[in-house]
Amino acid sequence: MTNSQSHRKDEHVFLAEKFYQSERANDFDQLRFIHQSLPEIAFDEVSLTTKIANFTLPLPFYINAMTGGSPRTGELNRQLAQIAATLGVPIATGSQSVALRHPELIATFQILRETNPTGLIFANLGATASVDAAKQAVTMLQADALQIHLNTPQEVVMPEGDRDFHWLKQIQAIVAALDVPVIIKEVGFGMAQKTFKQLLEVGVQYIDVAGAGGTDFIAIENERRKARNMAYLRGWGQSTVESLLESQFYQSKLTILASGGVRNPLDIIKALRLGAQAVGLSGTILHLLQKNGPKTTTEILLDWKEQLTAIMAMLGAHDLTDLRQKPIIYGTKLQSYIVQRQLEVK
Repeated sequence: MTNSQSHRKDEHVFLAEKFYQSERANDFDQLRFIHQSLPEIAFDEVSLTTKIANFTLPLPFYINAMTGGSPRTGELNRQLAQIAATLGVPIATGSQSVALRHPELIATFQILRETNPTGLIFANLGATASVDAAKQAVTMLQADALQIHLNTPQEVVMPEGDRDFHWLKQIQAIVAALDVPVIIKEVGFGMAQKTFKQLLEVGVQYIDVAGAGGTDFIAIENERRKARNMAYLRGWGQSTVESLLESQFYQSKLTILASGGVRNPLDIIKALRLGAQAVGLSGTILHLLQKNGPKTTTEILLDWKEQLTAIMAMLGAHDLTDLRQKPIIYGTKLQSYIVQRQLEVK
């Protein structure tokens, strides 16, 4: 069952943990809420529910794309699916392209559906995928949606990466052909206004900005290069916060999701405040899982539910719509970004 692509999947997990920094600073630290001394609310008045497409989520976060494609990552998928099932949150698989090339690896992805038979599951492929491949990926998992990931910098640094990035027409074809929602997702480099415009024009309705600040696939792929000679590109792209600011104009036209560098419940609340409908967790959950196992990780995330409710109550926010009206302050770095990018921020 071992092949070069399976080995790459294992390398990605190993290197993601190697580079993981729980206290890593990012642009979420550049946002501050204005404290409300009299919030006039009780915990049981707070709703954390949100929607993606026609799906109602009991919690405003989901487990984002990470693993699958080798025996080890298949076991991680099983454990992640257990966590998702207990929490009632969606889960996305890692890229299924390896399973389309090597059918013997399909089981490492299908374990998600076997473990979580009634849950929301997102399939995942790269932007070079054909329409047939997209349909196969959805069928493989009986998936409720398909993520198409965008990862140009990763491909550039990856020793065996793609070198042709004409992707829009293929995305348009997949969106038109599938009968499930198609979520266009970055992999940690963020998005700018032009990208939202381009995707909207080809029929995309759902976008995960997946900004810089968490797992850095340039660092991971550079570690896999013999010369390790492209480390200077680390940190490339817009942060999740910057990407959400870039998305402000398009939030009435698109469903915006956010991931990348989310470390704790306060980061989730900040992303929701900036317009995200839900927040994806990947590196943080993978780290918790490998350090603590599925039972303790589930307990930690259930505690996050209580912490999210607590922060909402502190702010006097009854629901996510209410939260988006709460005043915030931008740090000087973000203020400069807003001015230089000429963004109209709500």
